[in-house]
Amino acid sequence: MGAKTGLLAYADGDIQAALRLVTAAGIAETTELVGRLYPGWGMEAAEGEILGESTYPADGLTYAASFPGVDIVCDRRLMIDRPSQLPEHLVAASAGRRMVLHAMHSVVDWLAFAVWEDGRLVRSLSLSPESGVIEDIGEPFPFEAPYWAGDHPVGMDPDWEDEAPYPLPFHPLELGEEALRAFFGFILEGWPAPDDIDADELRLHGFRLMAPGGTMPGASTR
Repeated sequence: MGAKTGLLAYADGDIQAALRLVTAAGIAETTELVGRLYPGWGMEAAEGEILGESTYPADGLTYAASFPGVDIVCDRRLMIDRPSQLPEHLVAASAGRRMVLHAMHSVVDWLAFAVWEDGRLVRSLSLSPESGVIEDIGEPFPFEAPYWAGDHPVGMDPDWEDEAPYPLPFHPLELGEEALRAFFGFILEGWPAPDDIDADELRLHGFRLMAPGGTMPGASTR
């Protein structure tokens, strides 16, 4: 598995339901969105990208789209170990809406996701085999239950006699793909379901952002 995400969404309701209805994202609306989320930052237009290829942009690059009913932002600066510490102005922008953060990095088997409802954090999970459970706030979602119940253990490699058991009851990236499907309606790796959204049909606008005083507060260096 090699998927990486730094994905943030604001929606008036269910994100995947909104994504099933959208077509093109307006550049004026998307530029205004990025300006609100990165106040004071320098901004230059860059080439856009399809959603399936934009979840882990190059350093300094941001992909975004303001669709009717849902706003999407992809930026590796969103990949923080503790989602509850996301900068306050990003959370404030979710007033009256649902906000979902999804972040994972395949190199270290790290996953984090979080959900806010009208600015209130209702669930945050962050974990990796090296660090263990970094953050676990709120009640797990139904799609998490089989993973915590041990229904998706990481198998031992028979060619490694001295291999230690995997330190978590499931592989974070497997849960990460399940979370992507549950929240956004698509996956990055594995076999898509017949009713999954085709993330290659949704295109985001590109922006190069220059911070006025360094990286986004709380940003990860992943």
